[in-house]
Formats: sequence, structure tokens, C-alpha cells
Amino acid sequence: MKQASKQYIPFQPLQWPNRQWPNKTITKAPIWCSVDLRDGNQALVTPMQLEEKLLMFKTLVDIGFKEIEVGFPSASETEYEILRTLIEGYHIPDDVTIQVLVQARPELIKKTFEAVKGAKNVIVHFYNSTSTLQRKVVFKEDMPGIIKIAVEGAKLIRQLTEEAIASSGMNIRYEYSPESFTGTEIDFAIEICESVMETLGATNENPIILNLPSTVEMSTPNTYADQIEYFCTKMKNREAAIISIHPHNDRGTGVAAAELALLGGADRIEGTLFGNGERTGNLDIVTVALNMYTQGVDPELDFSNILAVKKIYEACTKMKVPERQPYAGELAFTAFSGSHQDAIRKGYEYMAESDTPYWEVPYLPINPADLSREYEPVIRINSQSGKGGAAFVLQHAVGYRLPKEMHPEFGNIVKAASDAFGDELKEEQIVDLFNREYVEFDGKYKLASHSFLEQRELDGTTHTRFEGKIDVCGDMKEVAGVGNGPIDSFFQALAGIGVEGYEFVNYHEHAISRGSDAKGICYIELKIPGNGHIFGVGIDSNINVAALLGILCAINRAEK
Repeated sequence: MKQASKQYIPFQPLQWPNRQWPNKTITKAPIWCSVDLRDGNQALVTPMQLEEKLLMFKTLVDIGFKEIEVGFPSASETEYEILRTLIEGYHIPDDVTIQVLVQARPELIKKTFEAVKGAKNVIVHFYNSTSTLQRKVVFKEDMPGIIKIAVEGAKLIRQLTEEAIASSGMNIRYEYSPESFTGTEIDFAIEICESVMETLGATNENPIILNLPSTVEMSTPNTYADQIEYFCTKMKNREAAIISIHPHNDRGTGVAAAELALLGGADRIEGTLFGNGERTGNLDIVTVALNMYTQGVDPELDFSNILAVKKIYEACTKMKVPERQPYAGELAFTAFSGSHQDAIRKGYEYMAESDTPYWEVPYLPINPADLSREYEPVIRINSQSGKGGAAFVLQHAVGYRLPKEMHPEFGNIVKAASDAFGDELKEEQIVDLFNREYVEFDGKYKLASHSFLEQRELDGTTHTRFEGKIDVCGDMKEVAGVGNGPIDSFFQALAGIGVEGYEFVNYHEHAISRGSDAKGICYIELKIPGNGHIFGVGIDSNINVAALLGILCAINRAEK
């Protein structure tokens, strides 16, 4: 690795001091073109079969793609047959344009036109490689020779287009790619594109698509933006061209390159669902589109059921969307960190309390519900999780709203369980842990029977008398006590059997069900003899009884 400086030639960025793109923002959706059935399919270990391609095509249409590259029909019989199936089976909606790819070679161009017969709307996408390296290593051609290949291909395509329109009325549009655009001298890329435009007779009313691919990602994304802006600024007859980009992801910055290229003046994007493609992949259209969505820009693509799209993608491609993939990954909306969990919980509470029209939850740039994802999996618990995370899970799983003061105690219980388990705790495990530790805790003292009697004195003061039986390790004790309320009288009664030294600190309660038999839950905080605090929980249809059960729970837990 230390020898890198001796064998790699660093990319030389474009000198473009007048760049304007850094001051711009993305305010509208580009023209989208899916290349899942072409670029994506050729990169699969097991290419899609006919039924899988038809399902993928239908899915892309349902998402809202109006331009879909369906294949390279001159390359193989399989590619040819899928195109004919789409056309002859009437699978292509009238508002969708299919795109076919072909090298600028006469025999391949002719076969491509045979393949598209009968289609209503077609983009013929032809290309030849223009990069400095490929001219030197692969084609051994100078610049005029490369321009001649492109122009001769354009002439034939124009001739065949005019014949097809005259005979069948097809709507055929042109797309040209100087392949490996980012590795091509920028002024030469402009020159060859202008020659193709002139040959094809591009006009403002009938513009050509000029696709400027980052076939191999060779530089930082800002350089790609410079190249796109320079191209758009310097080319002749800009209004007669739709500038398209086709980023790859070799450096892991394909999304950033696409976004900056849009700022640089690009009108159109080619990419695939979840970035499938050669080597490290094509541009991930899902991420770019939903990034726009988080900024209040309608991407004009429907990913409102992102998991359904993901399921179809994985079934058709036999590829797996990684767990950390933006928006669609299993863990995309999951927080393990305690501080993150606490902020997310508070964000949800703020949304509910403030009735804000905006999405304002820390750490979540998009509302998971907008993508038909669940709220419940947002917080997940392991040994690194904070005190508020487990409380959040309980609230959303079973409706228990633990008081904030109780979060550290239960959080430590969860952490210890997670350490012992050695893995993440699932929602049902956390609920079970809470119930065993509090609701179902079987200790020394049990409430066997009870009654309350309010006593009003002559001076107007009121006292409460508690009478009942406490089971102490199987020995039934009759108890009684008088206090200024149910809780105080119960403590006085417990003192009669030697349960002393506990000091009542706090009490919280809320309903956990509805109807005539609704139950309430009480959270009781006690100061224990000596030092420290402990919590107990009680559940009953009578809220006073729930409080007594919570007190006994706390005492039992303290004396276990």
C-alpha cells in the first residue's frame, strides 16, 4: 500500500473557477430512467428469467418510471426475446418509453431496429467509448477516428428512424453516450456530442438525450459536477439537448455525484433500484429520490411501500438489500445508542403534543410511516442502549408509560439481561422481562384481602382505615391501619407486622385498557431503609388496589 504513489496516476480535476453549482439547490425531480433490466441485469450472478423481467418491468411502471431501458437486443437472443415479449404482449403502457442500448456498429444498429418494431415510444441509445485510456489501450484510435465511429452510427440511426416513422408512425427519440465521459478530455466530449447532434438534426422541439456517464467513478463528486456544468455551459445549442447522467459507484460516492451533477445542470438520471450494477454498482435511484423527498421535493416516484419494492427486487435479482441501506435496509430506522433512543422518543412525544405539521424527530430524516414502515422497530435494545430505549419499547408494545424516574432502574435491568444474553433483545423479550421483574414478581408479601373505610371527624378532616390480610410466606396476618389516605393507611397497617423503614416517594398511574372492566397500572417509588430507591408496579381494575400491589412489589423486590 505504501507504493501507491508510484503506480497510480491521480485524476486531474477540471479547472473551472466560475462554477455556479455550489450555490444551487435541487428543487424538482429529474427525468428518471431505470436501467435495472439492462445494466442491472447484466451484473447479476444469475440473470433474470423472462417472468422475473416481466415482474420487474411492471414494478418499475408501478413506481412511476416513464423511461425504462429494457435491454441490448442486438447482443443476444435472450435480450431480443424479452423486448419482443414486452411489445407483442402489450405490456408497455402508452405513456412509458422503452429504451434500447446498442454500440455504434452498423450490424448491431440494424438488428436493434428490427427488435423495436411495433413499439409506440422508443429511445435508441447508442454509444462508443471516448476516454483517453480506451482510445490508447482498446481502440488504438485518434480523436477524429472516434468521432467518425459516432457520426457514422448516427447517420444510420437517423436513416432507419425516418424509415420506421414513415412506415409505422413510431415515436423514436435519440440518446448518445460518449462512454467513459469522466475519463474523456472535456472539450473532446463536447466536440463529439455536437457532431452527433448535428448529424441527427437535434432541435429545441426534438432534443437529443446526451448521456454523460461516470462509467468508472474516477474522482470526487464535485469534479463530476464541474464537468457537467462546464459541458452545459460550453456546448452549442444547449436547448436542443437533454443532459443525462449515469453515475457508477466505484468510489462509493455515486449518490453524491448524481446530486451534485443535478446542481451542475443535468436534467435526467439513469440508475437502478438500490444501486445494483457492475462492480460496486450503478447509482441508487431509491436513495436519490427519497433524499429529495426529505427536502420537500416530490421525486415523482412512488416508494410509499418500500418493503414491497425491496421484496420484489430481491426475488427477481437474487440480491439482498443490505441491513444498513438507506430507507429500505432492515436497520435503516433503528437506534441502539441510548442518547439516540431518548431523542427519538422525545421527538415522537413532541409530534403528538404539538400537533406540528412538520416531521421533527431527531435522527430520523424521514417518517418511516411514509414508506409503510413501522414505528415499533425504531428503537431496538442491546447492552449499549440507554435508559429511555426500553421504556419506549414498552410504551409502543403494551402501552406502559414508565415515569422518567423509573427509566434508569429498568434500563439497568435490560442491560444486564442483554449482556447475559449476548445479543439484541427483541420487543417480546423486553415486555416479558418487565412483567417478570415487576408485574408477576413473587415475593415474601402478598395481599390476600382488603377493605377501605373513610372516616370523617367532627372538625371536617377525613381519615382512611385499611383492614385486610397479608400472606407472609404462607402465614396469614390480619392487619389494620389508619392514615390520611389509602396509601398512608396501608403503610400504617404494614408497620403492624414489622414492615417498617420504607418511605413513599412518588406515584404515577394511567389506564391500560378501556371499557367497564378497564385496568390501571401504578408505578410506585419507595425510599428503602438505609439508602437508595426502588420501584414497584401494580395492575388492577381498582386503581387504589393497584397502588397497594405496587407498594408490595417494591418491598418484595427490595427484600428478595
